Amino acid sequence: MNRFQIGACVAAAGLLCAMSAVASDRHDKIVQFRGAVGSQPFAASAAGPIANDVLGIAPGGRPWELRKFRASVDTEGVLRAKGSGLILGGGSNIGRPGIPRSIQATLICSATAGPPVATSPAWNSAAVPLDEFGNFAINAALKPVAPNLTLVPPSPCVFPILLIRNSAAATTPGGDPTPGAWFAAGIPSGDRDDD
Repeated sequence: MNRFQIGACVAAAGLLCAMSAVASDRHDKIVQFRGAVGSQPFAASAAGPIANDVLGIAPGGRPWELRKFRASVDTEGVLRAKGSGLILGGGSNIGRPGIPRSIQATLICSATAGPPVATSPAWNSAAVPLDEFGNFAINAALKPVAPNLTLVPPSPCVFPILLIRNSAAATTPGGDPTPGAWFAAGIPSGDRDDD
C-alpha cells in the first residue's frame, strides 16, 4: 500500500469516527438551553410589587442580565454551560458583573406533565467563579438536591428550568456550596441537535 492509500484510509477512518461521535452526541442530551433572561427583583400584581420568585427561589436584589448563554445536560447528568456577560442591570454598579462572586446552576424538572412546582426534583451544579467580565463556564456532573432523587435528571426533563444562581461558600469542610438568589434563567431549546 502506498502513502496515498494509507493517508486515504486514515482520513476515512477519522471521518467515520467523527460522524459516529456527532451522531451519538445528538441523542445524548436530555435538554439544551440557548439564550437567557435576566432576573428582576419584583413582579407587578394587583396588590403592588411582589418578589419575583421562581418556585420559592428569590431573585437577586438588583436586576441582572446575561448577554449570551448556552447549556446542555447529557444522559450522564453532566451540565456543560457557558455564559458571557452576567452583569448588573441596575444600581450604581450597572453594567458590571458585581464580583468577586461565584455562581452555580440549578436544573429543575417537573415531576408531572404540568409545569414544575416548589417541590419538583432539582439538581445543582458545582460552583464556578465569575470573571471580571461576567463570564463563566460549568462542566460538571449535577448533584441531586434531595437524597431520594436519582443521580441523573430524567430524560426527558419535563418543563425544564435552569437557573443561574449566586453561590455561597460551603459551611463544612468538603461540603457542597449553597445556591442562593437567582440571577438568570436559560431559555429551553426545542432542537436537541442545535450546537
